[in-house]
Amino acid sequence: MPASSGDNASILTGHASSSTLRSPFAKGPSFTLDTFSNQDFIVKDFVESLSDSAVPISRRSGPASQAFDPKPLIRTFEAAVSRLKGLSEDLQVRETELSGAVRRAEAQHNQNTESLGQKVEQAIDSFHQLDGSLSRNGSAPNGSDVGDNAVVRIGERLEELDQQRQRAQDAKFLIQCWIEVSEKGDLSALENVRRMGGGDGKLRCAHIARQLLKISQRLDRENGPQVNGMMNGINGVNGTNGRVDASPSRRGTQELVEKFLESLEKDLLKEFDNYYRRQNYVGMQECAVALRDFNDGASVMALFVNQHQFFIDRSQLITEEVAGDSETWDRIADPDVEPPGVEPSLQSLIDEVKVVVQDESYIIKQAFPYYDEVLVRFLQRVFQQSIQQRLEMVLDKANSISPLAFLRTLQAARSYMKDLVEDLKSHGLTERPEPVSSQIAATLDQQLDELFVPYFIGTSYIEREKRNLEELYASLLFKFTIYHSKRRKLPTTYLASLSQRGKELLSSAREAYMDRLNSTDLPQSQKTMLRRIAGIKETATDTQIDVTEEDGALSLPNAKRMLKWLAEGVGRGLELSGGSDMPKDVAALLNLLLTNMGELYLETALDAANDLATGQETSKNEPDFSYFNDLRASISMLHLLQTAIHTVLIPLASSNLTIRRDIEKTSNAFISRVEDKISNILQRTVDAVLSWVGRGILSKQQKTDFRPRDDSPMALEQLRTPTCSQLCTFLNRLNSRVKPALSGRSRQVFSAELASTVLGALLEHFKKFNVSLTGGLMVSKDVNAYVELIRSWGIEEHASNTANATTATDVGNLASRMLEVLGEVVNVFVIGPEALRERLRGGVVAGVEAKELRPYILRRDDVGTVGVQAVLNAL
Repeated sequence: MPASSGDNASILTGHASSSTLRSPFAKGPSFTLDTFSNQDFIVKDFVESLSDSAVPISRRSGPASQAFDPKPLIRTFEAAVSRLKGLSEDLQVRETELSGAVRRAEAQHNQNTESLGQKVEQAIDSFHQLDGSLSRNGSAPNGSDVGDNAVVRIGERLEELDQQRQRAQDAKFLIQCWIEVSEKGDLSALENVRRMGGGDGKLRCAHIARQLLKISQRLDRENGPQVNGMMNGINGVNGTNGRVDASPSRRGTQELVEKFLESLEKDLLKEFDNYYRRQNYVGMQECAVALRDFNDGASVMALFVNQHQFFIDRSQLITEEVAGDSETWDRIADPDVEPPGVEPSLQSLIDEVKVVVQDESYIIKQAFPYYDEVLVRFLQRVFQQSIQQRLEMVLDKANSISPLAFLRTLQAARSYMKDLVEDLKSHGLTERPEPVSSQIAATLDQQLDELFVPYFIGTSYIEREKRNLEELYASLLFKFTIYHSKRRKLPTTYLASLSQRGKELLSSAREAYMDRLNSTDLPQSQKTMLRRIAGIKETATDTQIDVTEEDGALSLPNAKRMLKWLAEGVGRGLELSGGSDMPKDVAALLNLLLTNMGELYLETALDAANDLATGQETSKNEPDFSYFNDLRASISMLHLLQTAIHTVLIPLASSNLTIRRDIEKTSNAFISRVEDKISNILQRTVDAVLSWVGRGILSKQQKTDFRPRDDSPMALEQLRTPTCSQLCTFLNRLNSRVKPALSGRSRQVFSAELASTVLGALLEHFKKFNVSLTGGLMVSKDVNAYVELIRSWGIEEHASNTANATTATDVGNLASRMLEVLGEVVNVFVIGPEALRERLRGGVVAGVEAKELRPYILRRDDVGTVGVQAVLNAL
């Protein structure tokens, strides 16, 4: 049996004591297991304490020269090691004991766990046995849900029996009540049920009373059906035919029940109203359930809706006159100003409706079990009475201002109310926080549509849009039509007949506008707005309106205004009407645009420009190219119009292929017609330039310009001849008109055509003059000026860049070739005969055939010399 730690400690202690007696050194160390289990134990401190205890005090404090004696330390450490070995053995013994105890505890735990597992299995088996006993009569003996089905069937059977018992009691009570009321005229039993209070009593009383009324009405309707003897004794039967008499007592019974029902209904309604005022939702619901038997709850729903404070407060406000400052209405009626939005009083009403409906939906949900029907009734009353009345008043006010004010107000009101409907849908109302049910959503959409249906019947809406645009366009083009109606007419020719339709349109448009402006049906505010757009005074008449040339010119800002007004109408129509009628509406608006902006405005200006360009051909003065300003504006307008048609109108008609093809066909025909008119004007311009260049400039060339006298040194000092200077000035002036008016390929083609025309005239011009050697220098100066001017038009670049085009290439190449011929004409006049013969050797010079230069060689002063004749013979 090993010794305990206490015994070991005592042995060591005794051993140490005996050693101390026998040794002159300090006492050995003394420690136990607690020394090492202390948290403050440090090995280094422990070793140092052993060392300090082994060294005598005299030696620790003695001189440093004293010899070191290791024996005390050795004995101390030997004693400590021996002690540590004993402690280690004790510790191992204790560890063995604790390990055994742990193994015994684990074995006991396993036994307990196994025992508990067996008990759980026994409990599960017991449950399964109980479940099997319950489902023994089931269709699936081993099914997991058979027991539940059996329990459910038992519950359903018990509930059915309870309902049968309740029906039997109700039938018994009903028979008792009928006997009392039919024999005695007494409804005390029902009165007792009525005085019971509570929702069940009210509901039962109402139900039984309704049953009594049905019995009475059925008996009266059958006029005394066959009954047994007992009923004969009760109700009185005619003994001859066995039918119940419709006696006064029977009719009194029905009246009595009806009066009771009427009294009950009034009391329930009064009680419901009291509960509503006290915000007692439970009482309200009880009354609402009981009143459901009276016309399906129509009376209680009408009471709730009609006495709502919102309708009481708004009853006076709805009928108030629509006010608003005049500045706001002027903004609505001004087509060039963005509309201010929905009318303030209508906006205030809609905002209040949003709050009231959201708040009341909570009350309706709490007070009515059939809350969907009540909410539908409430919404119908709000939209059909409050909103509709105010909307009609606002639209009537807007219609008295102008058609545009009406259309803008209609759009703003519908947009604002559409936002209201979407907010109510997303709010959820009785389903909050979820969105509203499909029934409520359909009701909201239906009420919104019904508000605006009268304004979209048939073609009423698009006719309003057309009438608005017609009045605006007529005002904007009024002075333009007057100017071109008074414009000097050309003699009756083919060209005049082409523009006859346009003149008829101008005249009819002007007359229609003045008739409309003087009409008493037109509101004064609209007359003021139209006169402002037209730029005429309030009191001015047709004969008192002064127009200027600026009024008759095309204006790109005015064209943009017309397109902007049209775009606003199209956007409004897309938002308001849309649907299958949109392609038809787009076609109608396109025809209106082409008639006003196309024929009355654009084509009229082009016809005037064509007339002016045609007159320049025979003019005795220098041609007036001022019509190029209208030409530039017309090209820009045509581009804007074409862009608007293809990007806005045609896509909106895509749903109807027939209408889309008609729109494309109509617009393409118009664009082609306008392009032809522009081409005719440019061709008339070329003809006028050719006529003036030949008749007004080149014809004034002096013969002495190219045959100056040898004793006149001033001729050589001139940079060019006067005719050349005049022609260059004229062409530069023309180019300054053409450059801003035309762009891109159109300007390049026209410049090439104009260049070929002018170069052709110059080539013919130089064939008419004899040229001396000194005059050849003047020809060189003139030709260089002509070539430099024409090359600045970029025709050579155009010819190279359009190599794959047919017409453009022909015109550009012709002009380039003429430039080369004109350059060679200079060489014909300035070089000597020998050099000329060498240059013309081979028949082609710089791409020019030599025979084309023969007419110019014949105009040399030395044409009769042998050298020149040799050149001619060589050709």
